[in-house]
Amino acid sequence: MVSSVYAGVAALLVVGLTLQVVGLRRARKVSLGDGGDPQLRNTIRSHGNAVETIPLSLILLTLAELSGAPPVLLHGCGTALLIGRGLHARGLLAESMGMRVMGMRLTVFAQISLSLANLWYASAAGLNGSG
Repeated sequence: MVSSVYAGVAALLVVGLTLQVVGLRRARKVSLGDGGDPQLRNTIRSHGNAVETIPLSLILLTLAELSGAPPVLLHGCGTALLIGRGLHARGLLAESMGMRVMGMRLTVFAQISLSLANLWYASAAGLNGSG
């Protein structure tokens, strides 16, 4: 399944961000919250933003795949999602608004595209009686 590839890579991205939070918490000796440390705050938000956006995107990707969406759409949206989440995370960590904005744009593009694809396939299935 195409969506399995993107889910696997996205999970590795989240694990990498998790490890960055854990490492920084240990280094700063902060067990809860960000301890007022701007770098730790940004690292926590980088992880949080990924966890907030990736699950919905993967659900949409999987449903589109199960509905018969063409591989080019699935790969295009999956790639946009992963690049977007990577750019956004990197932008937060490097305090680069440009990377954050581009990352969010790619993520939203993927989510809107997949949402519309799912609506299209659901309506087509309903119109021909196979839904």
